[in-house]
This record gives sequence, structure tokens and C-alpha cells, in this order.
Amino acid sequence: MSLEGRFEDGVVRVGGDARQRYHDSRGYGYPLEGNEIALAPIEAAHLLYRGDLEAVVDENGDRLEFRSFLAREPGPDFGVRFLVYADLRSRGFYLSPASEPWLDEPPETDFAVFPRGKGPGDGEVAYALQVIGERTDVPARDLEAGVLAVVDEESEITYFEVARRDPTGSSASSLPEGCEADLLADRVVVWEPPLGLYEETFYGQPLEGREYDEPTLQCSLLEAAYLAERGAIDLEPATVRERGREVEGERFDRRFRVYTELRERGVVPKTGYKFGADFRTYADVDSVDDLGHSELLVRVHPADYVFEPRDLALDVRLAHGVRKTMVFALVDEDGIEWWSLERLTP
Repeated sequence: MSLEGRFEDGVVRVGGDARQRYHDSRGYGYPLEGNEIALAPIEAAHLLYRGDLEAVVDENGDRLEFRSFLAREPGPDFGVRFLVYADLRSRGFYLSPASEPWLDEPPETDFAVFPRGKGPGDGEVAYALQVIGERTDVPARDLEAGVLAVVDEESEITYFEVARRDPTGSSASSLPEGCEADLLADRVVVWEPPLGLYEETFYGQPLEGREYDEPTLQCSLLEAAYLAERGAIDLEPATVRERGREVEGERFDRRFRVYTELRERGVVPKTGYKFGADFRTYADVDSVDDLGHSELLVRVHPADYVFEPRDLALDVRLAHGVRKTMVFALVDEDGIEWWSLERLTP
């Protein structure tokens, strides 16, 4: 026998044997008195869609089936949230709205997704899930650890795992003192540096190419500014930094802060130009003769940056295609926040 629900105070109440049928066995809603449960509108919509709930009677006494129920739901995001809810249910997940009383301590997001085989009463959340459409911008300051589901214009869903990142490495950090160097238009040439500056700590590129005995190094302005600040080359740090600002504006200072922090963390940053990023990074450089693949692609943004989902998809897809993880370094006056995004198949 199919059951009907009724709208009251923003939820759909269902009586009969609803608790056993919907909540206890399949994780829908939350219990009320006796066998009655309360469903969020998104849960009621899914039960109507499946034919498990015959109708919902609204405040005016009208019986709403699935189509009419969707038509009455206000808000521009109900449709995309329903698509994600239905997709995860079809994959064998139970999920509930991330709010009380569905959960005692809900995450600040749209849904709590439970591990397969578990539900809201088991006290374990697999994913804190946020749902957006492809035209909804994402302010960098609103990033939260969890899963971001993006629904495109053809109702396809892409899931991204969003996580804090803590880049660390064990690359060598020893530097020489006072190497002679010349500042050119947008780079620096270091004359007669010790071999280890390139081969062990991976600064610059040999001017002579791969065939060298004692390399003359051409360094980026970021590398040169870092080396100058530490006395490894005989250029004034302020002069190199000023040239960097002339070349790329305020972006240079932001990128230099990220470059410096990565080096201080034992990570070697090199240009990410070929991948459309600011840096590619190597965590454990012992020798350039035994250099593995870089692990991360890093894109540097101000902390108030606003992401477009299409750009996020492009960055993450590119990084995945070259076996790297996409990391965003968000910079403000207080420091740097590191976030990684990776494709996820629930």
C-alpha cells in the first residue's frame, strides 16, 4: 500500500508504517511520534519519483505527484540538488540534509553522505557535500573540506574532493654565497655557480643546455629574488623584486610569497607554464639526474578570488591528465591557505 504525505511547517509528514518503510530500512527522514516521520522536501521528491510515496498533500489540500511537487518547489537550486540526491541514492548511498534534526552536529553544507551500508543513526559521515550548478561561482573564502558536486547544463554531475593541503618535502636547501650574477630584462644569469646549485637544489637551467661541465645558470626572477635574499647571488634583493613587479605587476609578490614558502617547506617549485599553472613542484629532489615526476600543479590566487566551476573543471582535468594534483594557493596579508581539488567517483 502506497502512503501519502502532508506538508506541515516546511517538512512532509508521513504516517502509517513510514518509520519502518522509509527511515529504518532506507535512511529517509527523521522519526516523530509513533511510526510517523518527517521528510525534507528533497527526500519526499525522491520517494515520489520512485513511486514509493503516492502523493503529498499541500497546505491548500492539493494532492501533488512528482511533477507538480517539483513545479511548486521554490528556489533556483532545488533542481540541481535533486539530481545529485537521486544520483547518490542510485549509487547505493544514504544521505540526508545537513541540518538538525536529521543530524546532531551537521556540517555546514547541503548534504551529509553516509558510508555505504550505513545511515544517519550510525554516527559516521563519508562526505560533506555541497551542490552547485555550473554557472554558480565559488568564492575562494567559501571553500570547505568535503565534496563539491557540480551539475552542468545537460544535468551531468561532476564530483570534486576538496581538501586542505600541506605541501612538504625533503629537498636539499644548502646554498652558496655571493655568486656573481647579472640582471637581464626578465631573468638573471648566474656565472660560475657551484655545480650543486643546479644539480642538487635545482635552481635555474644551464645556459649550455644538457652538455655542460660547470653550468652557467639562467634563473627566473622568482628564483633570483629568493637567492638574492639569502645572499647566494650578488644582486640586491629589492632590485630583483622591483624588476619582477615591472614584469608582471602585483602578481609577482603573490607568487614570490608562495615560491618562498614552498622552498622553506623543502619543496622545489619550478614553472608550471606548460601546464597552464604557476608552478609544478617536486617534494624530494636529491639530484636532477634522478628527478621523478612533479607531484603538484599550483595555481596562485588572492584570497578573495572567485572561481568559476568551468575553470575548476579545466584545472583539475588537466592535472589528472598529467598525473598530478591541482593545488590552489590563496594568499592574503595573514598568510597562505592551500587547497587541493581532485576528481572523485563516489
